[in-house]
Amino acid sequence: MSGKPGLKLITGRSNKALAKNISSYTGIHLTETYITEFADEEIFVRIEEDIRGRDVFVIQSTSNPGHKNLFELLVIVDALKRSSVGQVTAVIPYYGYARQERKSESRVPITAKLVANLLVEAGVHRVMTLDLHAAQIQGFFDIPVDHLFASAIFHKFAKKHLKANEDWVVVSPDVGGLERARHFAKLLNVGIAVFDKRREQKNHAEILNLIGEIDGKNTILIDDMIDTAGTICQAANRLKVLGAKSVHIMASHGLFSQEAPTRLKESSADSIIVTDTIDISEEKKAIIGEKLHVLSAAELFGEAIERIHANRSISDLFYESKKV
Repeated sequence: MSGKPGLKLITGRSNKALAKNISSYTGIHLTETYITEFADEEIFVRIEEDIRGRDVFVIQSTSNPGHKNLFELLVIVDALKRSSVGQVTAVIPYYGYARQERKSESRVPITAKLVANLLVEAGVHRVMTLDLHAAQIQGFFDIPVDHLFASAIFHKFAKKHLKANEDWVVVSPDVGGLERARHFAKLLNVGIAVFDKRREQKNHAEILNLIGEIDGKNTILIDDMIDTAGTICQAANRLKVLGAKSVHIMASHGLFSQEAPTRLKESSADSIIVTDTIDISEEKKAIIGEKLHVLSAAELFGEAIERIHANRSISDLFYESKKV
């Protein structure tokens, strides 16, 4: 049992492995919860332990199938609310629908805002997530949002395993990810480059020009997610053509949709590094092969959970997280 009175962890079914690792790190057992579906796939949840007045953290990524995992999270929160819970924090390692954060064309929704509304209406008091696709999504909530960053995890891997030094270059696959690349380059104290990307249709983009110098350099191509892997593989291949000595892809969320595993395996990338915010199937791992490295985000989330429960600073975590 945990020595942190009043703190409870609950997990949905989207990423039980990560939840178990967070539980192991914090020393807090996962609250017994019965989750099932009726014959017509209606989701049913029953909390098997007393959580009255407790500070409860619900761990659930809203990854594929996003609609199902999201609704399961909402049902869990409703069950907690009707059980007189003290406070509910939705720990959403991967926040689905984040790419729909603005109206990019006529007559389309802003689904990231809709998801925020649903979470608040269900009874969530606080949200914790990792590397949102668009940081401004935090403003969609009228409750606290703790936005964590995988940069600390990647920084440790780059230094220990890649032996990254000042001769390396961090590359953003598009202008939209420039701030992320700039932050990581600052951590590593290295140079930066960025691709000019023009998207012609959904899940397809053409890499055009590279701004920056990478000839003869080892490079880290950093992004928030890998979905179908078309853009990131195109960028990796282009870097090799332009003279990069090595290309290492780092992305917080490994969605690996459609033909992504095969594309990554066949790409010019020397390695693909992601975190475990999404439960990657063994089949996909096998296809990508030895190039793939899945780093645990459990310690980062565990530290953040403990700090929130103890009313300690979250921002300090990113200065102290070299142990993560």
